[in-house]
Amino acid sequence: QVQLVESGGGLVQPGGSLRLSCAVSGIIFRVIAIKWYRQAPGKERDFVARIGRGGTTSYADSVKGRFTISRDNAKNTVYLQMNSLQPEDTAVYYCNVPDTTYWGKGTLVTVSS
Repeated sequence: QVQLVESGGGLVQPGGSLRLSCAVSGIIFRVIAIKWYRQAPGKERDFVARIGRGGTTSYADSVKGRFTISRDNAKNTVYLQMNSLQPEDTAVYYCNVPDTTYWGKGTLVTVSS
């Protein structure tokens, strides 16, 4: 059974940082890509970042230069380092195995003073 579990969300002030984790089980981790998405209240779920099995990365324009996606194949985990957070980054963040129905339940990030 494939499981994705996000963690690391919380409340942070504008300009602050958080690191999200996506722990993956039930699948051969090293051969899959992982995407991060986010969904703000009342809005659609949007792409944030992707990391390929070889470590190639891509980002939404809105987070480029502030967010960094990385993976640790030994821990079956993908990370999303988020710096210079702004209120518009407030959302539930989800990880996903691309082109599948495998999603985590999400972790809430709130950026507020």
